[in-house]
Amino acid sequence: MGELDGKVAVITGAGSGIGRAAVDVFAAAGATVVAVDLDPVGAEAAAAAVGGVAVAGSVADPATWDAVLEAAAAHGGPHVAYLNAGVYGWQDAIEELPLDLYQRTVDTNVSGVVLGVRALVPAMRALGGGAIVATASVAGIVAFSPNPLYTMTKYAVTGFVQAMAPRLTVDGITIDAVCPSVVDTPMTTEALKGGSAADLGIPMISPTRIAETALRLATTDGTGRCVAIIDGVADIEWRFPDFVDLLKAAPQPDA
Repeated sequence: MGELDGKVAVITGAGSGIGRAAVDVFAAAGATVVAVDLDPVGAEAAAAAVGGVAVAGSVADPATWDAVLEAAAAHGGPHVAYLNAGVYGWQDAIEELPLDLYQRTVDTNVSGVVLGVRALVPAMRALGGGAIVATASVAGIVAFSPNPLYTMTKYAVTGFVQAMAPRLTVDGITIDAVCPSVVDTPMTTEALKGGSAADLGIPMISPTRIAETALRLATTDGTGRCVAIIDGVADIEWRFPDFVDLLKAAPQPDA
């Protein structure tokens, strides 16, 4: 039996990259997949490949989440959600940042997670619990100076996950984050502006590895976990400092 037999899994950004890999991985674990993507063709193709259901729309639009909940409820869910949709942001001079791109980056990377959790929690609570995983980034653990906007949004995700985790425990809902480094996806190709990661000596991770880690987090005990995924090393469950750590770091008065 698969870890998700009889369960309904919602996956955003399902049309390509990590999300498309997750559709296959979660379906192989037994889930009925609700594949969500801004691109209707991508959503339909992903859903059709695993006998799932497609929902096309922006994750920053509450109406999309209404449609997601309707699709999931028709199959008895949602039990699991992987909030993966994301965009890369802006690498050039901050004063040249297009305002529409800024808004789209925040909408997709931050609002897509917040509105997803907002919609999913009541539905999961009614089912007695559930599991949510979000895609953050290593840039949500260590600042990535080539792209401060992306870094900001991914720190928002890791912070949100850690702050939400204890609040959802009473409902039997877990929330965790995967934090990949460079992944072999269309977004990475876009970020390299047509360059080759291999030519630049940049090691890339398979999207399937990220999807498998997301599945592990969704199906094992724990919450508030932020797991860094870096080529060539085992997954790293990163522990952010807490308030006690902060106080311990304060300069001590001279004796």
